[in-house]
Order: sequence, then structure tokens, then C-alpha cells
Amino acid sequence: MEPPDPRYLRQMLLPGVGREGQQRLRAASVLLVGVGGLGCPVALYLAAAGVGRLVLVDDDRVDTSNLHRQVLYGPADVGRLKVEVAAERLRALNADVAVEARPERLTAANARALVGASDVVVDGSDTFATRYLTSDACVLEGRPCVHASVLRYEAQVTVLHHAGGPCYRCLYPSPPPAGLLPDCNEGGVLGPVVGMAGLLQATETLKLLLDVGSTLAGRLLVLDALGTTTRTLGFTRRDDCPSCGDAPTIRDVSDLFLPEACDTWTVEPAAARVWLASDTPPVLLDVRSREEHEQQHIGGSVVPLGELDAVATCTLDPACPVLVYCLSGARSARAAALLRKAGVAAYSLRGGMQAWLRMPA
Repeated sequence: MEPPDPRYLRQMLLPGVGREGQQRLRAASVLLVGVGGLGCPVALYLAAAGVGRLVLVDDDRVDTSNLHRQVLYGPADVGRLKVEVAAERLRALNADVAVEARPERLTAANARALVGASDVVVDGSDTFATRYLTSDACVLEGRPCVHASVLRYEAQVTVLHHAGGPCYRCLYPSPPPAGLLPDCNEGGVLGPVVGMAGLLQATETLKLLLDVGSTLAGRLLVLDALGTTTRTLGFTRRDDCPSCGDAPTIRDVSDLFLPEACDTWTVEPAAARVWLASDTPPVLLDVRSREEHEQQHIGGSVVPLGELDAVATCTLDPACPVLVYCLSGARSARAAALLRKAGVAAYSLRGGMQAWLRMPA
């Protein structure tokens, strides 16, 4: 019998690990949906622990604003695909780990195949649409999902669809109204808080693969970094859940309710560029502050969000379409909803100014 790899000796001393547990880790496959602030620490610690196969799914590129919390990347990586940089770092960390870099989004077309080929799925995404899609695909393929989300100084971590436990729809039956909750681009985030949430995800993933301890299935761990406190909230599987309930109505990914990905009121940046250059361009509204607009803008008028009700009813022609943008798409989604309520054909630029600037010239 070959001696164990010395890098895993301290880990193999643990009850529930040993040689057999280490072999289980080596034979395991984990899908990471997103390699941003959450995915980076998860990937680092799973690779260091000797998980045999890591599949990284993310179509984003490294941005300077990522560097304070996405610890796999450095200044020289700005502009490169995150999955490619992450794969290089992880292979250098542990050459025994097979790392598959997939520069794409998780979509209805690939979700079930990717999830089904994995033992555990780690959700490090930052949109409600992807979270619902990830959870539903895990239910359909019978895989546990380790989920986390972070905003400002708070993090939430849980394990979904494990051992008969609830799924994401049981926790959040429907997404919040557009613009109600800011994302990290709008509300900010403290880097170490993201790291702590990612480390908890890595811990839960290893526990699932090793079948040791009690997981966070049916429990939502909430970390408040400002008060240095944690609390755990219980939640249960809903009998009427359309995904994991007694009579599920979601039987394939084509049936998924994706509140963001299928929103017909959003326009991709590339399509917006073509539309603005056409003979019938929309009115372009910037709903950021005047200071933000003066620093950098696409064009058009500055319309502070608080004045939208008046603008919608008094100054905009309902017959003329309006394209609204902000920094990341959160404020513009809310603005577009207010304008549509007033009868204006309003659209939101998906990803906002940040996505617009990432487009090739």
C-alpha cells in the first residue's frame, strides 16, 4: 500500500477522513457556479483538500473592482477570463486536481448536464435567476447545492436539497421586486465577509463529500460581521413547492421561471449599441447621480430615481421607447418598472454601465 501524500496528513488524522475519506475526495467532482468573491475561496480550499475534479463555470472577466475580494486574481489578470486564471492558479496549487474551465454562463441549455455530472454543486452566483436555475437543476438531478450570498457586512449560507431538505424556492418562493435589493456593485461589500462565506461553503462541501457531521440543510446561517454575530434560522421543505414539493410542476429546465434571464424588459449591451445607432433610437436615460454621470456616461439625460414618477407622467412620450441605465442594472430595473407603470415603453440595460464598458470597442 502506497504511503499517503504528505500534504493531506493533517487532514487524514481527522475522524471521518483517514485514507478512505481522502480517496473519496479524490474521486469526487464539484461544480462551482461562479468564481467570483465566493467561488475563489471555495475553489482554493477544495483544491488544497484534494477534491479530484473541479468544474468552473463563469463567463465574466477579471475587473479591477474585483481584486479586493476575489483572491485568485491580481492586477495582471484584469481583462482575462476568470475561469482561465482560476484554473491556472488551482493547477499550480495542486497538480493532482483536474480543473475544467468553462467560460460560459449556467443556462437552461447546459445546467442539467453540468449538475448531473457533479457530486456537489456550489452556488457562488450573484443573480436570482442563476440561483433559481442552479437549485432547480439540482433538484431535477438529485444533487445537493451549497448556497451563499453576501451583501455589505452580512452573509447567508445554507445547503439546499440534501437528504430530503428544502430547495431555494422553499426559502425564497419568489424573487424580490426589481431594484428592491442592491447588489454588491450598488450596495458595496466587505471583502473578508465574502471570504468567510466562501470558507463556510467549502466546509459544507467537504462534509457532504465525506458524509461527516451535520450540514446546514434546512438551516440558514446568517453572519453579521459588524456585530461579529451569527444566527441560524430554520426553514423546511414546502409541500406546495413547484420544484421539490409533493406535486412539482417544474419537470425540466425548460419549465423554469427565471425572473431575470427571461425578462423581456432588459436589453443586452450589444443589442443596445445597435439600437442606439439605428434610425429609430430610444430615449436614453441615466438614473445615476449627476456626479456619476459627469465622471462617465453613455449619453442622454440624468434622471434622479426619486423624480421618476414626475418624469414618467409629465415629460416622456409614451409612444417613444426609453432605454434606462445605471451602474449595474439594479436602479435601472426599478426605474424601468416605474416608467412602465406610467405607460412608457421602458427597457433596462442589463449589467448597466459596467457591462457597457466591458464590450469590445
